[in-house]
Amino acid sequence: MDIVIRRAEPGEYAEVGEITARAYLDDGLLDFGESDAYLDELRDAAGRAAAAEVLVAVADGRVLGGVTFVPSGGPLADIAGPGEAEVRMPAVAARARGRGAGEALVRACVDRARATPGCVRLVLSTQRTMRAAHRIYARLGFVRTPERDWNPLPDLDDIRLLTYALTL
Repeated sequence: MDIVIRRAEPGEYAEVGEITARAYLDDGLLDFGESDAYLDELRDAAGRAAAAEVLVAVADGRVLGGVTFVPSGGPLADIAGPGEAEVRMPAVAARARGRGAGEALVRACVDRARATPGCVRLVLSTQRTMRAAHRIYARLGFVRTPERDWNPLPDLDDIRLLTYALTL
């Protein structure tokens, strides 16, 4: 299967948003399920595209997944500082998993970070249970940065995101 990575087109925002939301819901990654406030953000690919670059993996005319690339500390950055770009919300539809779309999306972010003037590092946050994603990050040369691990909901002690970085 030939996978093409490109910017999402406006007509694809709803689809990539739903793929992202379904991936998080179906994998049990949202602590509050269908009532999780983060679900709206996951579905809002159009909002992300207004502030960053939403990329899609496409094969045979179908969107397989998406990712948001935040260049050099843009407004959607969670952990990126000066000279760093960030990978946000990588997700692949269940029907397309295991075909290389997730890795292709992350590779595209690496390429974009390398092409961003002044960018020296690409960073990301992930959940402990996202083991398939962790394997992709390790294959691509990302290393764990436990000193940057953080909690998006400080009132809930059991939520802790792991962080990775790739020096460019």
